[in-house]
Amino acid sequence: MPVIALTQEMGSLAKDVSLQLAETLGLAVMRHEVIEHVAERMQVSTSLIGRLRSGKAGLVERLTTDRRSVALYTAQELFALAERGNVVLRGWGATCLLRPVPHVVCVRITRSMKNRVEWLMADLETDDAEFAEAEIRRSDQAHAARMHAQFGVAWGDPVLYDLVLNTDRLSVGSCVEQIRLMASRPEFAETPASRTKLSNMALEARVRAALKEHEATRDINVTITANQGELLLRGIVLDSEERSQAEAVAAEVRGVSGVHNQLRLMASTRRFASAKQT
Repeated sequence: MPVIALTQEMGSLAKDVSLQLAETLGLAVMRHEVIEHVAERMQVSTSLIGRLRSGKAGLVERLTTDRRSVALYTAQELFALAERGNVVLRGWGATCLLRPVPHVVCVRITRSMKNRVEWLMADLETDDAEFAEAEIRRSDQAHAARMHAQFGVAWGDPVLYDLVLNTDRLSVGSCVEQIRLMASRPEFAETPASRTKLSNMALEARVRAALKEHEATRDINVTITANQGELLLRGIVLDSEERSQAEAVAAEVRGVSGVHNQLRLMASTRRFASAKQT
């Protein structure tokens, strides 16, 4: 059940690669499911999510939209798609989110700025090269900022990927063949251990999203570790009520079989610090 994560760079031909790859290997391809589900969960328009991702959102939109919710719901959707398997996931940080899973192939599709500009000019039916380049650079900057903020990585760093393909030199068909060969290698074979890893990460994402959705726990930021249905909650919360609420919300999430609550109270921490100083 291959899972292939691709980058999304405007004009790189990554979309063409993903569609041909899906057709060749008989895979599903992620289209608009993520943006639609995230927008629905946040009760905003899909166009707003699109503007935020492309760097075209206005100042008010950037200030008033909860980007943490966007990241949490996006992760939940991507993990759900990856768990189903047999899928090509393009963009949305999929290469970073899913990289810890051994059977996921992470690929960057890239191209020179000159050819990307020419592609966009043709797509928009314009001869304004300066405008086209500005659009591409704005998109790249938005991608880089989001990847750094969400994952703490430099977008484009080759060590983030299992394979980097340059469509200046390779045809779409050649890219598909290289990815197909990579996915068939034993290093990317799905195993019980890799499947468990993915399931654990998917469950952690569901719990984070559930805590964010619940009024009493939406502002807490704790560490969540899942191991085959068992959850470990660690971190500091405001009081015992918040501690109990976090455990209760986590326990109701689909797939959770037990919760080990190691959350500490902020008040207790402060008292400990005061006593130590005296």
